[in-house]
Amino acid sequence: MMLGLGRLAAVAATVVGVAAGSASSYAGNKDIVDTAVAAGQFKTLAAALTAAGLVDTLKGPGPFTVFAPTDGAFAKLPAGTLDTLLKPENKAQMTAILTYHVVAGKVMAADVVKLQEAKTVNGTMVTVKVDGSTVMINDAQVTATDAEASNGVIHVIDTVLLPQTK
Repeated sequence: MMLGLGRLAAVAATVVGVAAGSASSYAGNKDIVDTAVAAGQFKTLAAALTAAGLVDTLKGPGPFTVFAPTDGAFAKLPAGTLDTLLKPENKAQMTAILTYHVVAGKVMAADVVKLQEAKTVNGTMVTVKVDGSTVMINDAQVTATDAEASNGVIHVIDTVLLPQTK
C-alpha cells in the first residue's frame, strides 16, 4: 500500500519517540546495539541478544533494520517464558525469535509503510499492515520509528514477534 507524503507524515508524527527521542539523538554515531542500550528501554532485548550470541552480529557492518521490542513487550510474554528462553540450552530458539525481528538492509519508516510483508533474517516473513496512523508488524504495533544507527535503523514495537513453529 502506498501512502502520500502527507499521510506518511501523519503516521510518523503520531508515533511515540524512542525513549522520548533519546535513541534518535545518537543517529549515526552508535551501532544498533549501543543505540538500543542508550535508549534505556531495551534492557531485556540486550540480555536476550547476549544469551543468543547475537551482539557481535548486530554490532557488525549491516545494514540492519531491527523491530525492537521494549522491556514492556517482553513483560507481556507468559510467565516463565523469558527465563526459559534465556537458558543456554534454548539458545537456538532464542536466536530464531530474535532474528525474526531483523530485516537485512536499512528500511526507514517511509519504506516500511509501503510494504505488505518483509523477509526476516531467520528466513521467514513478517506482515506489515498500515491503518491510518497505526503500523503493525504481525501483531506488534510500531510505537516509534527511524532511530538511526551507524549500521542500520531501529523501529520500536510493543510486542515480541514469535515466528510460527514448523
